Amino acid sequence: MFLSVKRLPHPIPPADKPNPKAAQALQEGLGGQFGEMRTMMQYFFQNMNFRGDAKPYQDLLRSMATEEMAHVEQITNTINILLEGASKNSDEPTELPLSVALDSPNIHHFLVAGQSARPVDAAGNPWSATYVYDSGNLVLNMIYNLMLECTGRLQKCRLYQMSDDKAYRSTVSYLIVRDLVHEKVFAKALETLGVDWGKSLPVPKFDTSKMPEVKDLERKNLHNQMWTFANKGETSLLDKIFKGDSPFDDGGKLEVIEGFPEGVDIPNLPDATQEFSSGLDSELMKLTRELQTMSKK
Repeated sequence: MFLSVKRLPHPIPPADKPNPKAAQALQEGLGGQFGEMRTMMQYFFQNMNFRGDAKPYQDLLRSMATEEMAHVEQITNTINILLEGASKNSDEPTELPLSVALDSPNIHHFLVAGQSARPVDAAGNPWSATYVYDSGNLVLNMIYNLMLECTGRLQKCRLYQMSDDKAYRSTVSYLIVRDLVHEKVFAKALETLGVDWGKSLPVPKFDTSKMPEVKDLERKNLHNQMWTFANKGETSLLDKIFKGDSPFDDGGKLEVIEGFPEGVDIPNLPDATQEFSSGLDSELMKLTRELQTMSKK
């Protein structure tokens, strides 16, 4: 089972301006072949399907899958913030409040989803369960997962170069750093299974030295930390694998932290009456407020 904490892992500042094009690009990081929905489902299934007596690796997959759920929530909220305000909320009969949808790179953000994110890639293709790799073989899964994280980080570095919007870059930079940590997790797992990186496959290096938001997070050692995402009193053996020096030549000591990150408040998006969202008239709104008042008693 999982515990739901109503927080996001990383702050999302207000967008510089409504930006449907940046929202469209960010869809790749959500629902693309190497996006956050893919990593979440891949590690989740590998964890649930785990066979054999090798608990540290199963704990590793469980903590990774749980963090990826938070990344899905992080990137979805960022897409929504980038879409907020793109359409006009006006009672003027001569205005077309959703005319922006005709010029948007993804009309479904407005036509289907009520001005919000969808489980699709940047080209609008639906997320597919066929992306999920789970061979049942521990070594193969670890190798494939490392490749997945490397490719995901490559794409996030490309996304970083596409927009300098503050909301967009805050999330993309955070995911670049966390993808690096996840590369290290699987690299350390493979080390325990006999891999010598000096004589084995090279891990691609992506230069983020000119990305100030990324460097700021690395100064906080976020590129070397993993949370257990385990309930209080529950033992995780993640620290049996994720320990010691970084497996890459970026320096730093690896650190396992019990529990989960403190997080930040989830943005509360206003009604979009032009989208008939949330669709609550005055009577329905009264009922929802009464319900909330009752829950506080």
